Amino acid sequence: MNKPTTPRKRQHLAFLLGIVLGLAGLLFLSQMDRFHIRGPMNTGHEDVKCMACHKDAPGSARQQIQANLQFVLGKRQNSANFIHAPVSNKECLECHERPNDNHPVYRFLEPRFLKARQALGPDRCLSCHAEHNGRRVTLTDTSYCRNCHKNTQLRKDPVDVPHDRLIALNLWDSCLGCHDFHGNHIRQPAKTVEKIIPPEKITAYFNGGLSPYGEQRHHQAKKETDDGR
Repeated sequence: MNKPTTPRKRQHLAFLLGIVLGLAGLLFLSQMDRFHIRGPMNTGHEDVKCMACHKDAPGSARQQIQANLQFVLGKRQNSANFIHAPVSNKECLECHERPNDNHPVYRFLEPRFLKARQALGPDRCLSCHAEHNGRRVTLTDTSYCRNCHKNTQLRKDPVDVPHDRLIALNLWDSCLGCHDFHGNHIRQPAKTVEKIIPPEKITAYFNGGLSPYGEQRHHQAKKETDDGR
């Protein structure tokens, strides 16, 4: 004859059932993109699949849970990624890396750019292009060139108002009027200050508007990653 189930045992069973259902729900939702979109995709990323950036975390779900339990119990130094690994430069560069980038992220790892890293984080793509904001560039300060170029002097300056004069006047929002940060647009910079692209057009472009630099580019981003995502 079976023994009657005690209230405490029923509580334990209900607790375990809750954990199992919760984990099953997380696994289900992880496969359903539309359930966990955090915001509109950035400009140009409208057709990018979630899995192109959100790659699977190492190990099975059971192993990930075990690792995190060990972390909670103090038997492991670091927690483990659950379901998805964090998005890093690697995922961005799978589509956007090119050999003639004027400001590649790896360059900012040099010691001389320590202050720039602390101020802007230019060694991380997401510092300027945080996804799920429905924009092209999420960094709102367009005067960021000051972090690295405040000592710029050109022997044969091509602009009617020399660069060092523009810097002395603190006109940092004029830089992007001639130079797009990654140097991907094919164009001739203006030779007079009055013909540079005004800051409001740069801001509109950052917010997802048309390019004031023109549509001719050195590099076109891949439509999908090498693994077909």
